[in-house]
Formats: sequence, C-alpha cells, structure tokens
Amino acid sequence: MTFTAPALGRRERNKLEKLERITAAATELFATHSVDEVTTQQIADKADIGAGTLFLYAKTKGELLLLVQNAHYAQALAAGQAAAAKLTDPLDALLAIVTPVVRCNRVQIENGRTYLREMVFGDPGEPHHAEALSIVARTKQAYAEVLTRGGAVTDDTARTLAHVISSITFLTMASGAHLHPSTDAVIADIRTQIAAVLPQ
Repeated sequence: MTFTAPALGRRERNKLEKLERITAAATELFATHSVDEVTTQQIADKADIGAGTLFLYAKTKGELLLLVQNAHYAQALAAGQAAAAKLTDPLDALLAIVTPVVRCNRVQIENGRTYLREMVFGDPGEPHHAEALSIVARTKQAYAEVLTRGGAVTDDTARTLAHVISSITFLTMASGAHLHPSTDAVIADIRTQIAAVLPQ
C-alpha cells in the first residue's frame, strides 16, 4: 500500500510562499551588500510583505542571514558529498567537500564571516541557528565517512579528525588574513593544513 503526504492547507502554503519570498529577497540583497548595509525594511519591501510579517520568520538581520546562508550551505554540502563519493584519495575527497562550502561562504565575504560569527555566538534555541549547527554536524559526519573508508582509521579517530578539519576550515574562512586573497588561495591554504593532520 502506498501512502502520500497530505496536501498543505492554504495557511501552510501561504507561510511557505512568504518564506520563499523572504529568502529570495534576502539572498539577492546579501549577495551584494553586507548585513550592516541592508535594512529589514528593504528585505520586506523586496519580498512584498510588511515589516511585522518579516519578524515572524526572523527576529534580527543575523537570523535572516542564517536563514539565507543555511539554504546555500546545505546545497554546497550536498554538492561536495556527491563529488567526494567519486574520489578515492582521502585528501582529494575531503577537499571536494570543503571547496563548495568555502565558495559559498565567500560570495559576499563580510556576510560569510558574519554567518560564522552568528553560528558561534547566536542563540542555539533559535531555529535558524539550530539548523546552522545541524549543517556543521552533517559536515563533520561527511568528513568522518571519508576518513573511515576502507578502514583507514577507527571511528573515534575519524570523529576527532573531522572536528579538527571542521575547525581548520572554519577558522581559515573567518580569519581577517583571508579577506583579500582569492578563494582558490584560501582553499589551497586549507588543503595544506588538512594534509598536515591526516595520518600518513
């Protein structure tokens, strides 16, 4: 017997449609302007909703940035995992996961750094922040899965290394020293650091 999910009611469809408009509006504005340069009124106007309605979906611009970036990071992670699945060398596979995430983070560099800051210092009880932490956990799991292929390392070692690799990536993206180098240079730096911690 086949079960199908019930169709969404009108209220749920309206909420989803507004969320999609808010996400699209904030994505467009945050792609070219820093969070500090964009007002919530601009986002509400572009999404064609009232400012009060906007705050039902996100209470602050930081939460709006999390909403937008979470969607992009989830896509970047999925693309990285698909690419990594085709590679046998662990370092190459790890970099296949890292690369789209770094590129996503650097579409608008200041906002990428703000997103990382929101991840660390944001309210873990806030849904968009919780989703960001979930993406971090899924990324670490993806690293660990690469590291345990063929029994190269134990599960415990893989989890520890995945945490280290996540820290390397996070700190390198957040560093003020990487504001101006090219994205390819940042990825190359991350590759060098990951290579240094992998078992020989």
